[in-house]
Amino acid sequence: MHINLGGKQVYLYTNNKDIDATKKTVLFIHGAGFDHSVWTLFARHFSRHNWNALAIDLPGHGRSGGEALLSIEDNAAWIIALLDQLDLTKTALVGHSMGSLVTLEAASRLGERASHAVLIGSIAPMPVSEPILDATAGKPHLAHSMLTSFAFSKRNLLGGNPNPGMWMVSDSMRRYEDEDTMALDRDMRACNAYTRGLEAASEITAPTLMIHGDADRLTPIKATKPLLAALANARLNTVPGAGHTLMVEDPNHVLDQLKVHLF
Repeated sequence: MHINLGGKQVYLYTNNKDIDATKKTVLFIHGAGFDHSVWTLFARHFSRHNWNALAIDLPGHGRSGGEALLSIEDNAAWIIALLDQLDLTKTALVGHSMGSLVTLEAASRLGERASHAVLIGSIAPMPVSEPILDATAGKPHLAHSMLTSFAFSKRNLLGGNPNPGMWMVSDSMRRYEDEDTMALDRDMRACNAYTRGLEAASEITAPTLMIHGDADRLTPIKATKPLLAALANARLNTVPGAGHTLMVEDPNHVLDQLKVHLF
C-alpha cells in the first residue's frame, strides 16, 4: 500500500489488507539499511489474526520516497505523523536495531498511544565503530560485508536456515545492495549520535519486551543491562545461539515471543 505523507510517497506492507482503525494495530520498524521485507512473516501472521499489521519502509528506504532522515528523533516524529494520518490511536511498536531506537523515542512521545513496545537487538546508547562509519561513508561493499559478518552468530554464518536452499548471509548482502547507499550511512550515524535512549526508556509506560541473541556481536547482550533497568515494565527474552539478525536466524522464536507479548 502506498500513501502520501508530507508530499512524499510512503510504502506500507499490510498483507493487502485495508487499515481499519477499530482493529488492534502493530507497526514494524526495520533496522539500518533494510526495509519492510524483514518483517513479512510476522506481519502476515498478525494480519491473518485480524490485526492491522503495518511493516513500513522508512523515508529513503525500499519503496518509500525522499531521503533517509538524519536522526532517530526525526524518524520517531515521522512515525507519529504517519500514525496521526492513519487515525491510529493505539499501536504496538516493534523495532529491530536502529528501528528499536526509533521505537524507544516514538513510544516515549506517544505515551498511552503506544500499547506495547518490542525492542529486538537493542541497546542504548548504540555506538557504531569508526571502521564501520568509514565504510558506510564511501565503501558500500565493504560496509555490507562487515555488517553482515557481525550481524550473524558465528554458527549461523555457516548456514542453518530453517528454509531449505536459503543462505542467510547471501540474503543479508542482497538486502543491503538493494538499498540506497546514502541511507545506510545516514542510519548508522543516526544510531551513533542518539544519546536519549535511556531517558526515552524511562518515559515509556507501555509493557516492553526485549528480544536478544546471546551470541550478538553488534549489540552484545551484556550491554542490554542499562536499557532493561531504565524501562519501568520490561522483560528480556534471550535467543540461544542467535546473533543480531534475529528475524532471520530464529524467526519462529521471535514470532512466538511476539504472540505472547502482544496477544
